[in-house]
Amino acid sequence: MEHWLWIILAALCFGKMGNKPTDYKVIQTTGDVTATEGDAVTLNCMFETRLTAYLFWYKQEANGFLKYMTKSFSKTVDKAPEFDNDRFDAAIEDKSVPLKIQKLHVSDSAVYYCALQPTVTGNSKTL
Repeated sequence: MEHWLWIILAALCFGKMGNKPTDYKVIQTTGDVTATEGDAVTLNCMFETRLTAYLFWYKQEANGFLKYMTKSFSKTVDKAPEFDNDRFDAAIEDKSVPLKIQKLHVSDSAVYYCALQPTVTGNSKTL
């Protein structure tokens, strides 16, 4: 029996006080996705920033809280224990951080949020 999954993609931007909105933004290029159990999907998230940035993915199940999934910075990806397996990947590729989900489960049906957090490098003072 086929099970359908609904995946919705949304964007969030986190910033430090004092940064101009034009210094960073997240651009979602994937809308709603319908897939069958066992398939693979890629959710796109492009970003623009003049600052060094951390890119995050969050999952929100129906009527639930946001769950931290991954944090990507440069060539490293940190995953929450629940998502620390080969089914989930979110490595930065140029100016994007696609979330790749393999072997979809019905429990993957959710809203997925891509978020950007700029950071300041070379400055030890608190902003």
